[in-house]
Amino acid sequence: MRDPFDFTGRTVFVAGGSSGINLGIAEGFAARGANVGILARDPQRIEAALERLRGHGVDALGASADVRSYEQVDSALRQAHDRFGPIDVLVSGAAGNFVAPALGMSSNGFKAVVDIDLLGTFNVLRAAHPFLRSPGASVISISAGQSSRPYVFQAHVCAAKAGIDQLTRVLAMEWGPQGIRVNAVSPGPIEGTEGMRRLTPTPEAEERSKRGIPLGRWGTAQEIADACLFLSSPMAAYITGVVLPVDGGSNLGGSPALGDPALAEMFGKV
Repeated sequence: MRDPFDFTGRTVFVAGGSSGINLGIAEGFAARGANVGILARDPQRIEAALERLRGHGVDALGASADVRSYEQVDSALRQAHDRFGPIDVLVSGAAGNFVAPALGMSSNGFKAVVDIDLLGTFNVLRAAHPFLRSPGASVISISAGQSSRPYVFQAHVCAAKAGIDQLTRVLAMEWGPQGIRVNAVSPGPIEGTEGMRRLTPTPEAEERSKRGIPLGRWGTAQEIADACLFLSSPMAAYITGVVLPVDGGSNLGGSPALGDPALAEMFGKV
């Protein structure tokens, strides 16, 4: 019986796969034998990521593209398809974030995050559709706890991630008859990521964050990769339209920042 987590010879494409959680996901699949294509904006980060991915003994391809440009995304996916064949697993994880109260951000700042997160996710999923293995493909978007709980100083991210969750559910219904499963993973605080460095800029803020998590710690990129491996395996063959929290329970009680006097002082009371 074949190992359900053996992805040897399969094709995985990760948008935003040059760093952070998304690189961890790409490496998780590479370690399981998949050929991996990644998309990101920074060519230097792409080259560094490709070196790590090829270190797992698989073929890897990188494309420099901005997820806000449908044409650039389409070109990157076409390159991966031409090289590896139909895409078995698609992960859309490009994201942007900064901490600010709604009255402290500009319209352009709000738009930038929505364009990267929500429009970018649509672009990746829509452009990938002709290149997906049908039936059989697994599509995963990376969401966040802000999609379902209001977080202070995160109005832009809350709006964008809520849109991703609904997009996930709609496409699960529209693409299900083609045998394409569409899910999302919602990571909690993950160690070593740029997002957590921005959201917890001091040791005190980091400690407060961990105290607000039922499991008492931040997660790892490997744990997010494991969730994506599961959702893309035969073990999850009847799962679609799900937003799976992988967050140590951190989102059960809403934002730990809500009413935090230290953060209010840091960013200004509204």
